[in-house]
Amino acid sequence: MTTIHPTAIVSPEAKLGEGVEIGPYSVVGPHVAIGDGTKLMSHVVMDGWTTVGRECEIFPFACVGTQSQDLKYKGAKTSVEIGDGTTLREYVTVNSGTKEGEVTRVGSRCHIMTCAHIAHGCALGDGVIMVNGSLLAGEVTIEDQATVGALTGVHQFVRIGRMCFVGGMSRITQDCPPFMIVVGIPPEVPGINSVGLTRKGVSPDSQARLKEAHRLLYRGGLSTRQAVEKIRGDIATCPEIEYLVAFIEKSERGIVK
Repeated sequence: MTTIHPTAIVSPEAKLGEGVEIGPYSVVGPHVAIGDGTKLMSHVVMDGWTTVGRECEIFPFACVGTQSQDLKYKGAKTSVEIGDGTTLREYVTVNSGTKEGEVTRVGSRCHIMTCAHIAHGCALGDGVIMVNGSLLAGEVTIEDQATVGALTGVHQFVRIGRMCFVGGMSRITQDCPPFMIVVGIPPEVPGINSVGLTRKGVSPDSQARLKEAHRLLYRGGLSTRQAVEKIRGDIATCPEIEYLVAFIEKSERGIVK
């Protein structure tokens, strides 16, 4: 059964699934759709063209779907999409897009901690973790199962690769390769994300190949292009190596070196 606290303000046009809970003093706008079993705690604001999946938890004072802070926003119809089983902790902000039709996406089973900010047009994959106070500028991409540490700022248009771990209090202005650890101001890449890769089931053999790829990229005295050529020629391929090389070759901002 869906329950709405008497002090909450919920538009009659909002679409609420089965078992949704709307807590005290929360506000839900007319174009919002909330999936089955999702819980909004007290003082949550959910507005704009926003869709939230099933079994999500939205903690007090989170603000989802409000207008882009981009000064280029001129009233376009934009939206926010949140996947299933995602948690947004206290004071998280997820802004809608800027350009006509632009979507800000947060995947399923993400854990977005207190005071994190996700700006217009960002795209987060599944299983992403953003730690307290981490901040994404507009149109940032974070791939599946990556982690962004506390108080880290990410420049607009940056990509953070799959299973990458970005350490706390870093300043990220270029793409962060998948499977690596990136940390610092300016950021460095000290090694592969061994702990995360092991937890996520990446084999020791693939991890060994990624370590060799890291050596070529960061300790071989090679340009990025030369390192990629060496990786292709010297390291036996596996899905992780193929993914790493493809990510680097698609980079428009260049990778953190």
